Amino acid sequence: MVWAIRGATTVSNNDADEILSETQKLLDEMARKNGLLENDIISIIFTVTKDLDAAFPAIAARNMGWTSTALMCMNEIDVPGSLEKCIRIMMHVNTDKDKKDIKHVYLNGAKVLRPDLT
Repeated sequence: MVWAIRGATTVSNNDADEILSETQKLLDEMARKNGLLENDIISIIFTVTKDLDAAFPAIAARNMGWTSTALMCMNEIDVPGSLEKCIRIMMHVNTDKDKKDIKHVYLNGAKVLRPDLT
C-alpha cells in the first residue's frame, strides 16, 4: 500500500543550520516510528512558512544519504495568524502497515497543529 505520513516542526530562527538540523530530527523520527528505510519512501514534499528562506529543508534528507528519493520544497500558504517558522512534511511511502498504524510526527511548536496525535 501507498500511504502519506505527515510531520511538522518549528525552528526558533531563520538559520540554515537550525532548519537542516530540525528537519533531520523530524525525518529521523518519522522513519523510526514507521519502521522505514529510504527504499520505502517514494517522495517527500516539504513546505516552509514565509519567514523561512535560509535553506531548502530537502537538503537535510540529502545529507542523511537519501539520494534516490524524489524531494520537493514549497512555500506554505500564508494564512494570517498561522504558526510561524514551521516546516511541514508529507512523505509518501510503500508499506504493509494499515492506515491506522501510520505514525504522524509533530515536534517542537508544531505539536499545536495536531494535539490529538502528540
